[in-house]
Amino acid sequence: MQKKEPKTEEIIRIIRKADSGQTVEDVCREENICVQAFYRWRLKYGRMEVADAKRFKELVNENGKLKKMLADEMLKIRVLEESLKEGGKRLR
Repeated sequence: MQKKEPKTEEIIRIIRKADSGQTVEDVCREENICVQAFYRWRLKYGRMEVADAKRFKELVNENGKLKKMLADEMLKIRVLEESLKEGGKRLR
């Protein structure tokens, strides 16, 4: 069974452990994670604090909602354009 990825707060805590002086290998062994995952997390969350990470997550969710709204509106416009084209053909 695959392990779940830790929450953002836990990831930042793990990164801070390594920043405080422990070696990356020791931190990874303690937390039972691979070194590659640690460095991937460090690239993504390295300079963030917990509050920044929460705000980042909120922005990602909001961006997803906005993209969905835009796609819905574009679909409505396309349907209206198609119906206008078909309606114009009937009138001739």
